[in-house]
Amino acid sequence: MFRKNKLAMLVSEFLGTGILTLAILAMSHSQLSLPYFIATTAGITFALLVVALSGISGALFNPALTIGLWTVRKIKTLQAASYIIVQFLGAAVAWYLFVYFTQIDGIQNNGAYDARVLVAEVLGTFIFGFAFAAALYQRVNLGLKAVMIGGGLTVGALIASLGSAGILNPAVALSLHQWGWGTYVLGPILGSVVGFNLYNLLFVETEVAEVAEAKAEKKVAAKATKPAAKKTSATKKPATKKAPAKKKAAAKK
Repeated sequence: MFRKNKLAMLVSEFLGTGILTLAILAMSHSQLSLPYFIATTAGITFALLVVALSGISGALFNPALTIGLWTVRKIKTLQAASYIIVQFLGAAVAWYLFVYFTQIDGIQNNGAYDARVLVAEVLGTFIFGFAFAAALYQRVNLGLKAVMIGGGLTVGALIASLGSAGILNPAVALSLHQWGWGTYVLGPILGSVVGFNLYNLLFVETEVAEVAEAKAEKKVAAKATKPAAKKTSATKKPATKKAPAKKKAAAKK
């Protein structure tokens, strides 16, 4: 059985992916079903979910992001597999809720292989994954983290929409009936892996070095304060030795 905190993490990923998918489905089948509005809706929804659920599960809500995070060893294998399962479940439940509310059904899958779609999804998810990695490694505050991640998704989806549907999420692609192993699955995974690992290789070492320097400076400062403490204790000891001498002089008199 899962512990309460592990169960909360899975429920967080399930709910977050479901809400994100439902929001994208609603905008995709509305009168404002343009790439700009869909990308903005996805970015704002993701930003709100980061604020609400980031402290519980990390706010991934995307199998491609989960795999990218796993490749840089920020998440364990079993946890990553569990996240991916519940993310797909959340997206599937969102689709059935969408059908229940709108009575729209019978949409055919449109995930046929196209090189342009693959490249667009790789590029868009690379931008999204790079922004997510930056927010993660820089340890920014929650508000800025939400802006960086939500903005990264919006920009990535807008750029990807030049050659694809701009989904950047295999779970959402399944619900939008854009499922394709060589396009809307492989593309986001490749983009996320490259985005996370590129940021990790180029920028994280500098941050680690700065942290090491800060720790070294703290150690030097701590050593500098130790002699001062010894001197104060040394000055107090002669005062305790003089007291018996005064008592002996008084006894002789």
